[in-house]
Amino acid sequence: MKLSNNLVAVAVFAGLSVPAFAADVSIYGKANVTVQSSDEGEGSFTEVKSNASRIGFKGTHQLEEGLEVVYKAEFEVDLDGDGDTFKGRNQYVGLRGAFGEVLLGKNDTVTKQSQGKVDLFSDLNADIKNLWKGENRMADTVTYKSPKFSGLQFGLTYVAEDSVDGDNGYSLSVGYGDAKLKKSDVFASVAMDSDVKGYDLTRATVSGKVSGVTLGAMFQTQEKVDGSADMDGFMVSAKYSVDKLTFKGQIQTANFDDGDDQSGVTLGVDYKLAKNTKLFGYYTSFDLDSQEDEEFLAAGIEYKF
Repeated sequence: MKLSNNLVAVAVFAGLSVPAFAADVSIYGKANVTVQSSDEGEGSFTEVKSNASRIGFKGTHQLEEGLEVVYKAEFEVDLDGDGDTFKGRNQYVGLRGAFGEVLLGKNDTVTKQSQGKVDLFSDLNADIKNLWKGENRMADTVTYKSPKFSGLQFGLTYVAEDSVDGDNGYSLSVGYGDAKLKKSDVFASVAMDSDVKGYDLTRATVSGKVSGVTLGAMFQTQEKVDGSADMDGFMVSAKYSVDKLTFKGQIQTANFDDGDDQSGVTLGVDYKLAKNTKLFGYYTSFDLDSQEDEEFLAAGIEYKF
């Protein structure tokens, strides 16, 4: 049986990690699978879908006091059997110390990371990437994150041109607080992309808790590097937990300068079976001026390890 290159990479990495780096490596992952009715504009159909299920290896290795190597090799796993069994996600190596953190390899841009946990339906059909640009995981990157100064942290992603005819790209961010809202009452960030996948954009994000309700909001402007396809959009989300249930809602818009208005509305509920396992369901409706509307109704299970 012939193994894919990614599968070989996973096997080799795991083999090297044990026992040589056993004390430093964490193996982690997530299985997220739904059964759903999907209508992508040409009629509805049923499917079983793996939603960015993954397995990864990550860790640190101390070189000297105050300086350590940081590394990660993460792979998407197609649990429904429709596509490639393994596909590369974030994969990098770097250094961490009093200066902050520098990572080299394939990684989410700091703009993508700046959203924190505001997108309540990330990796599902309601993910904000379906209407907006900026959710980029880029190869050939150098990422720097500063230490936190009174809750503030700065980030930079440099995307190398990688060819004679290519263009360098940049992603910048500044954030305040804890994205999970465990160490701070508020999380806020501002980020921008310059010539990343052919787009320039600016994004602002804020989230916090009010009377037990976790609220989030994002605003984004974007355009192609040639100045066309200008868009303004906003997104608001809310979630509220009662015992083992968490109720969630999200609204997103994308208004283009040519009059093409797009929007998405999603409602969902999670049922917590254990700390690392949940059942969930959601309904998403996209209203798209320039193409057929889309709808998704799904129920699934997520297990993290």
